[in-house]
Amino acid sequence: MKQEFSMPSLALRIPTEADAYKLMEELVWPGGEPPACPHCSAAEKFYYLAPKDGTDGRKTRTGAVSQRRVWKCSACRKQFSVMTGSIFHGSKIPLRTWLLVLFEMVSSKNGVAARELERKYGLTPKSAWFMTQRIREAMKRGPLADLLSGTLVADETWIGGDPGNQHARAKLALGPDRWTTRKITVLSVIDKASGEARSAVVPNIKAGTLRKAMERELEINLGASTLHTDSARHYVTLAATTKGHEVVNHDAGEYVRNGISTNAAEGFFSQLKRSIDGTHHHVSKEHLPRYLAQFDWLYSNRKASDSERLRMLLGNVGGRRLTYRPLVGG
Repeated sequence: MKQEFSMPSLALRIPTEADAYKLMEELVWPGGEPPACPHCSAAEKFYYLAPKDGTDGRKTRTGAVSQRRVWKCSACRKQFSVMTGSIFHGSKIPLRTWLLVLFEMVSSKNGVAARELERKYGLTPKSAWFMTQRIREAMKRGPLADLLSGTLVADETWIGGDPGNQHARAKLALGPDRWTTRKITVLSVIDKASGEARSAVVPNIKAGTLRKAMERELEINLGASTLHTDSARHYVTLAATTKGHEVVNHDAGEYVRNGISTNAAEGFFSQLKRSIDGTHHHVSKEHLPRYLAQFDWLYSNRKASDSERLRMLLGNVGGRRLTYRPLVGG
């Protein structure tokens, strides 16, 4: 039976950095041992470099003592650890801190602010923000994700502030465009059978734009899907490429009819906006897709326990290395 974690029990499970490495190996690698070398992909040709003194610590080239568990491949002769090639690759933050932050991210319905992690774990603002972005990278759908089909609920929303609430000085600087909204359009699709959510930022809500977003970014097989939407014209046009289309007319006060509604998408948007407004306060357009991936993942796995979500997320950390400079446009 798999162990169930809570924040106190997880902290007791990893009192040292060596214990954190051991637990991470148990959670990431089948049987607690590497399935293949991350450098050359050789299988069953590596061994653990046990410290000579029999303890969990080892001296580095600088003379400092490290509790990092190191393996060596006998094929390519390179060393590696459970962090190599993953979202943790190259991180100087203790793995124990990573595990605690990961658990907070998977167990917090409204998300966790980087500033909160900075205070709680003694991190710099940049390190805390970078950690959360790397974890969100692991929450993205994999490149081999299945095409979504069946009965799907589709709707769109807008993220951002009302231009009417801008300060007078900002409105004056914008001139004639001061009343033009700069809100970001988000399209979301919910699978009614599985409860999976997929979201994407779209430039507009034209039928052609939404169709391309659904087919390319959200990976939806429209020809095998029945859409449940509101009565917006762009969905009526889009329905020509779908298997079926059911509509509820919100303008006429109709929200549910014979099991047809957009309530699943409305509920997802409600949680998304509460999380962004209440926890993060502001998310830029450049980074919003990664936040959408986070809340898609949390919504899709909402029925799993916190421990199950931790295991699922750690199953996605490999091969998703994210470096800082490209992240900030450098």
